[in-house]
Amino acid sequence: MKVTKAEFIISAVGPNQYPEDALPEIALAGRSNVGKSSLINRMINRKNLARTSSTPGKTQHLNYYRINDRVYFVDVPGYGYAKVSKTQREVWGKMIEKYLQERETLKLVLQIIDLRHPPTKDDELMYDWLKAFDLPVCVVATKADKIPKSRWQKHLKIVKEGLVLRAGDPLILFSAEEGIGKDELWAQIAHYAELSEETELVSPEAAEAENGKS
Repeated sequence: MKVTKAEFIISAVGPNQYPEDALPEIALAGRSNVGKSSLINRMINRKNLARTSSTPGKTQHLNYYRINDRVYFVDVPGYGYAKVSKTQREVWGKMIEKYLQERETLKLVLQIIDLRHPPTKDDELMYDWLKAFDLPVCVVATKADKIPKSRWQKHLKIVKEGLVLRAGDPLILFSAEEGIGKDELWAQIAHYAELSEETELVSPEAAEAENGKS
């Protein structure tokens, strides 16, 4: 599957607004400001499709992005919200829990972790909650470009041990700035979303370069 089409579909606040086309969905969960929007933009090689913000708690809905009319990325509100009222956190929490527990088309949850720091208590609670409901999880340790390559394995070990990562759950090193881990993450998404094996997952730029050769 060549990633040549990516579009924002809807900011949903409840099941009545979720898409009804039954495409597989990949949810992105992580602390506020951990880089979910940047990860989406890197995965589809767009700069501003998913809007980034320096304000924690900015995402207040389930933001749906449809890729090639084959799969959705669903950006969920960040947990561990800073400067957000307890009442608002409870509303968001109920919406997220209902979505994660009941959405039949949800195929995989990407839990985004900041590689630079040990998992927070919120990170640990989220991972344990996802596993308690037997949801498939791929942990993505992002911002790898912010630390020396020589320390990557040490930090990955800290993430793995901090979450008490279950056997079989992938842990992917990622950088939205440099594209590190993008192909590996697409491979995981293709597997869980049951995208056909013969399809390719390449950037629009690569597709244009290939077309230019013919």
